Amino acid sequence: MALSSSQIAYFKKRLEDLQKKMTSLLRGTTADVKSPDEGKGYSQHQADEGTDDFNRTITIEVTDKEVEILRQIERALEKIDDHSYGVCDLTGEEIPLPRLEAVPYATMTVKAQEKREKGLL
Repeated sequence: MALSSSQIAYFKKRLEDLQKKMTSLLRGTTADVKSPDEGKGYSQHQADEGTDDFNRTITIEVTDKEVEILRQIERALEKIDDHSYGVCDLTGEEIPLPRLEAVPYATMTVKAQEKREKGLL
């Protein structure tokens, strides 16, 4: 069953809100990673520096995941514009409504995504 125009409008609003939040979050995280450590100096212990480096690495990894989600949100918005939202990119099957409710930026069915992640597609 294809999505109604009111459902599409609902998901578009959710996606746009998510896009704004993710963009804002990424700006803040990127600024944190790029900013020099103000507290660094001769008094800081090597173990503290190691912890800071570890935290920075974790922040960068989280940022990578956030960038990927932002890309998926942008792809979902493209699909709304070209009237293919709710249809799996790989199989052409409809994405179930509960999946879209849980992950509005989903562009694949669960089965297709699992196959892709396993390298089968």
